Amino acid sequence: MSTTTQRPGELRLRPPRNPVDPRAVGWWRTTLALLFGTPVAVVAVLGFLIPPARFWLLLPAVIIVVVGVPLALALPRWWFRLHRWEVTDAAVYTRSGYFWQEWRVAPMSRIQTVDTQRGPLEQRFGLATVTVTTASAKGALKIEGLDHEVAADLAERLTATTQATPGDAT
Repeated sequence: MSTTTQRPGELRLRPPRNPVDPRAVGWWRTTLALLFGTPVAVVAVLGFLIPPARFWLLLPAVIIVVVGVPLALALPRWWFRLHRWEVTDAAVYTRSGYFWQEWRVAPMSRIQTVDTQRGPLEQRFGLATVTVTTASAKGALKIEGLDHEVAADLAERLTATTQATPGDAT
């Protein structure tokens, strides 16, 4: 029988513990509603303005609504259950994705920059995204759907921790 032990300083890919803010569900729903609603509105207006093409323009609008409404209602709840994040003294852990899930760990010594972003919809919902740029070829880690105050505190904590962590972040 073989057992594996974690050596000091060794990081393991493991499930992060923290869920995103529950308001992210509303943010994602609104984003999907805009994504599906915009083409529906355009095609519907054109359908009413061009009578000979009305059927062929309104049919795609109805199809988009029939597909889009259930997706906009169901997917954000599912995403809320999947998206997780965690920051320890040693690393940043994230799990994201929808159909293809991605689990990532970024050691503190590899972090180069920490940014926060708040788009118009995120601001409306009181949310923010923290982007942790590393020396990884895979690119930055994004923690979306955080309360904007949690995101600001997290960015401050990560900045302080990475400055105090030995390593060259390359």
